[in-house]
Amino acid sequence: MSDTRLTVTLDGGGIDDARAIVRALEGVFGAPDGRPADEGATVHTATFDAPDARHTPDASSAPAPGGALSAPVTVTVQGTPQAVEAASETLSRAFTARNEGAASGDQERERQLLLVP
Repeated sequence: MSDTRLTVTLDGGGIDDARAIVRALEGVFGAPDGRPADEGATVHTATFDAPDARHTPDASSAPAPGGALSAPVTVTVQGTPQAVEAASETLSRAFTARNEGAASGDQERERQLLLVP
């Protein structure tokens, strides 16, 4: 399923926070379709290609460069169960994270994390 995507929505913090979060995910998923660029935006979105089930991203083998955030950021990741799990693990290793909930569908999952400074 090469058209499968991982969508990451970031609410809170500033542009530098959004960029740091996206950089942490690049080690597992590669470059997104676009990086957060609008400094005036309050919500940022990045979309990554998510490998199919035969090529599940391995969050444990990729470095997760994080850093200090300037403010709390709510992150919602949505995609295949494998991609959402890998993204959640990566963000939890890179930042101080609190699981805020999850929802599952037939072929897609969504999880919300709160990343704090």
